[in-house]
Amino acid sequence: MQRATGLGEEVYQAIFARLMALRVPPGARITVDGLAREFNVSQTPVREALSRLESEGLVIKTHLVGYSAAPQISHRRFTELYELRLLLEPDAAAKAAATMTDTVLQELTEAAGMMSRAGGADERARYAQFAREDAAFHDKVLTVAGNEMIRETLAHQHTHFHIFRLMFHSRVTEEALGEHAAILDAFARRDPDEAARAMRAHIERSRDRLLPAFN
Repeated sequence: MQRATGLGEEVYQAIFARLMALRVPPGARITVDGLAREFNVSQTPVREALSRLESEGLVIKTHLVGYSAAPQISHRRFTELYELRLLLEPDAAAKAAATMTDTVLQELTEAAGMMSRAGGADERARYAQFAREDAAFHDKVLTVAGNEMIRETLAHQHTHFHIFRLMFHSRVTEEALGEHAAILDAFARRDPDEAARAMRAHIERSRDRLLPAFN
């Protein structure tokens, strides 16, 4: 672990990547001392990183026990989350397309995760990076749609992080990137109906890709 100005961010990103790629299994204990020794840092940046991950729903802190990776979501919870997304996000995509501007389209394109296709990066690191980019992309669409209550509701569920933790597989990233491109194309054409269809297809395919994790 390099000692740099962004040391706390480095520690956070390192732990985040392990959680997303299942190198720290759901429910596993996470010790502050162990991580501090492994990263050759003090306990302070480790505690700060774990506190941030706790706020994102990826880590749980138990009194007198310490930290552990959040348990995996249940099949029922998974189904409910996708039902919620299918109710809310296609309509949000249509609204976003109807008010789309060139500036917002550029912001969405930057948020869509296309950089995760860049070569040279460790596959697990790319997977963790795309999990965050995917969350940012969907959050941005909801922001453009203009319903803050819907945006806050989905953000509070930490939907994307829990979903991506179900399965580490490059296919999850590659296929989702293609689906993001279809949504962006609908936005570029300012086509609300096509944007809703593309978002619905993306969410349904995401659900179908990850269902085998429960087998």
